[in-house]
Amino acid sequence: MFGKKKEQPPQIDKEQLELIQNAQKRIKQKKRLYFHFVLFLIGSIFIIIANTILDIGKDFRPFDKEWFLSAIFVWLFFFLYHVFNVFITHKFMGKAWEQKQLDKLMIQQKLRIEQLKNELKKEAPIIAESEHYNESINKKEKTSELTIIVAAAENDAIGKGNKLIWHLSDDLKRFKSLTNGHHIIMGRKTFESFPKPLPNRTHIVITRQSDYQAPEGVIVVNSLEDAINAAKNDPQPYIIGGGEIYKQALLLADRIELTRVHEDFEADAFFPEIDTSVWKETANIFHTKDENHEHEFSFLTYERK
Repeated sequence: MFGKKKEQPPQIDKEQLELIQNAQKRIKQKKRLYFHFVLFLIGSIFIIIANTILDIGKDFRPFDKEWFLSAIFVWLFFFLYHVFNVFITHKFMGKAWEQKQLDKLMIQQKLRIEQLKNELKKEAPIIAESEHYNESINKKEKTSELTIIVAAAENDAIGKGNKLIWHLSDDLKRFKSLTNGHHIIMGRKTFESFPKPLPNRTHIVITRQSDYQAPEGVIVVNSLEDAINAAKNDPQPYIIGGGEIYKQALLLADRIELTRVHEDFEADAFFPEIDTSVWKETANIFHTKDENHEHEFSFLTYERK
């Protein structure tokens, strides 16, 4: 039970094994060619000695030439054919090997295409739902403007371990000032990162858990569309996170209130990249470092074009 584990033999990748086998085949081909070359030299000398010294076949003169010359030229022909066969016809990684690699590549490409199709099928319901919602709100007169509010680093980092990475006093004041008295929409993990619900705001929490228990006054829904419908009487609801909710909301929002922290940070949650062909920057206020702010940052506002 506590003995040493039996060592497993090292595993060799199939492609590496194929290369090794081809290399071994190549070595054998060269060894046979070298043996043929040595045999050709020794045999040629023996034929010459047999004819000139031992007088074997002295009277046999094809084309009025010594027979050993014809024998050597015939043998030379077979030796040159062997050379050609090794270095030209059956060279290492020849046509058959290349075709085999092309077949492998085609199989890998087909598998990748199937994988992409499967991923697209998974994303299709979310995309379709977002597009359907966009169409529905375009047909109706809009009574509110949906705003994303977020603080993100230069590398779009927004959090790590379900916590903020920085503490910026003015950013927190701005968040409080903008969201005060409004509905704030968030994912479950974002809501659970709060010590308690924020005062003077209506919390809407999105979760897939059908039996999720939330404090009194907190609205629990199962999708972003339901969350927006729950806030339809608010002229200015806010999306406050996290990363996946931001990704979905970016297709629906009218405005982005972004605090851009001018540094890169290690994180496990990120804000999606802002497409400037869709969004136009309408405000930019820069803040330097001071005793209350360890990092430079800017308050940016984007409006959908």
